[in-house]
Amino acid sequence: MTEAQPASPAHPGVPTHTVVIPQDVAMVALLGPRDELLRTIERAFPKLDVHVRGNEVRLAGETGEMALAERLLDELVAVAGTGQPLNRDAVERSIGMLRASTTERPVDVLSMNIVSNRGRTIRPKTLNQKHYVDAIDEHTIIFGLGPAGTGKTYLAMAKAVAALQAKQVNRIILTRPAVEAGERLGFLPGTLNDKIDPYLRPLYDALHDMVDPDSMAKLMASGTIEVAPLAFMRGRTLNDAFIILDEAQNTSPEQMKMFLTRLGFGSKMVVTGDTTQVDLPGGTQSGLKVVQEILDEVDDIHFARLTSDDVVRHRLIGEIVNAYERHDERRSRRAAKGDHA
Repeated sequence: MTEAQPASPAHPGVPTHTVVIPQDVAMVALLGPRDELLRTIERAFPKLDVHVRGNEVRLAGETGEMALAERLLDELVAVAGTGQPLNRDAVERSIGMLRASTTERPVDVLSMNIVSNRGRTIRPKTLNQKHYVDAIDEHTIIFGLGPAGTGKTYLAMAKAVAALQAKQVNRIILTRPAVEAGERLGFLPGTLNDKIDPYLRPLYDALHDMVDPDSMAKLMASGTIEVAPLAFMRGRTLNDAFIILDEAQNTSPEQMKMFLTRLGFGSKMVVTGDTTQVDLPGGTQSGLKVVQEILDEVDDIHFARLTSDDVVRHRLIGEIVNAYERHDERRSRRAAKGDHA
């Protein structure tokens, strides 16, 4: 796929390589509409000149960067070959994985399908997310730790739906602690279900992405999918179930022990949370912090740790945040000048 050439007349003294794209890969799929993905590659490799002619991509510049760009094109061709559409996010994440010099290929991460619904496929988008998903397959109890937006709960729920569809489990149980239940729920109108619904709504929202609305109503009515506050888990033994505890940083050590001891035969548990976002009353320890010290070396229990690098959000969010930061800096400078005036 790659041909080495001497220096080009257009780039005297600079080595060049030509990457020949297979004929069965559409260049528009590889480079994006209006060459959007080509521009993404050019921005990521400012020390390279990238020129496309027909199904050939000619690279000129530093040898190391040129080799990395060639590997990127190989990976993007492989991803396109799986039938998965490429986008800017996939290209940028592929570049990040290649620069990190990991042994795993971006195509292995980006082409891993967990569950599909209404034309949408849920899959990991970073290497750490893939390791997290793999750990769910390999262990009985998995702790997904990391900041908001890293896909901890979303990927776990996708694995739960996939396990239910494959008949690996008979039901899915999703639970969260209602941290403010003791203080505020009594002031909300309606039944108990009406009062706890706001705490569980994020779980319902994620489910709607993975299960058809008609099917979801039937599955919930039959108890095949259950969404309930953590307090409802006490006294139960959960067999042949995929059980997810979300927002686990807001459990006490006693609640965490209670939850983990609900595990029955043929079941799998995933516990997700962010220990930097504890909302418990002052002085109450987080069960998620304590459990890492207690269970870290227990066999068949795995702690998957995601980082800010694994945050998966629309690319515009980062640009919006940066714009606000620049705006705040400008206001601060103007205020400082005003003080000195």
